[in-house]
Amino acid sequence: MFKLFRSKFYIALALLTLVFLMGVIGYVVIGNYSLVDAAYMTIITVTTVGYKEVHPSDVPTKIFTIILIITSVFVFAYSVTVITEYILGKNTSEQLKTKKRMKKISELNDHIIICGYGRNGKQAAEKLKIYQRPFLVIEKDRDIIERFEEHILFVEGNANEDEVLENARIDKANTLITALPNDADNLFIVLTARQMNPKIRIISRASEETSVRKLKLAGANNVIMPDKTGGDHMASLVVVPDLVEFLDSLSLEEDNSANLEEVAIEDLSKDYVNKSLYELDIRKKTGCTVIGYKSADGKYMVNPETDLPLAAKSKLIVLGRPEQIQKLNRLFNI
Repeated sequence: MFKLFRSKFYIALALLTLVFLMGVIGYVVIGNYSLVDAAYMTIITVTTVGYKEVHPSDVPTKIFTIILIITSVFVFAYSVTVITEYILGKNTSEQLKTKKRMKKISELNDHIIICGYGRNGKQAAEKLKIYQRPFLVIEKDRDIIERFEEHILFVEGNANEDEVLENARIDKANTLITALPNDADNLFIVLTARQMNPKIRIISRASEETSVRKLKLAGANNVIMPDKTGGDHMASLVVVPDLVEFLDSLSLEEDNSANLEEVAIEDLSKDYVNKSLYELDIRKKTGCTVIGYKSADGKYMVNPETDLPLAAKSKLIVLGRPEQIQKLNRLFNI
């Protein structure tokens, strides 16, 4: 409906322009007016303000003026209706969008906040979509918001400001990802977010190696350097190309599916806590393979033994085909 209003709005503007040009050309050709006088006569005629004519009109000019007045009355009536309809429709549409967006944000809990929808922020959003994790994006560029707001939940504003972070419900958020290109901006956001929510997990981008330590001191749990990661990746393609290509294939999901999943032990039934991997029997039940184990104190173990006890607050890293991962999620309600 709003698109229809917009097309009518452009038609109204085109008709107004056409009437003005018709008036100027008519007065120049029929009444021998100069361009300035013709424009003046056209304006006072179509707006019916009633100023004095430039000079007395002859019969052809009077007939043309009558035609111009009748034409402009209909065009102006149509244009006023369409323009009013367009403005009211646009305001109503924006109000409905804002109300709907605020309702969605108010319902978020344990969500992820992404600061900046640039290259890295967009990649993070796409990955979170695949894993169906609730998230929103803080972005100050209105053009970007208008381009992607049909698919992404945005909070408009500068993530450096406390009010904007509050609007993003940082007190209820689980994780904050700050992916701005400027390290100083990321540092300020990390400091602010850590003060507003001491329990939140913070992942920050860094462009310079000297910024990594500062960001961690400010409160970032993890700091990622995309340029360094990209360089390491390219070098690995030279040293172990097949291995890297295989690992890349795990992250190139199709049809919104994933090959890797993490399973928190506390999310499982209490019957499994302190039991062994063998008793959990993920391989037989789902076809997935446990390739890693993270203990409660944060230590990782690759290819854990089947007799490993599943301690509370630990996690399993599981590998499988998309349909196997989906079966795993259904079976254990992940």
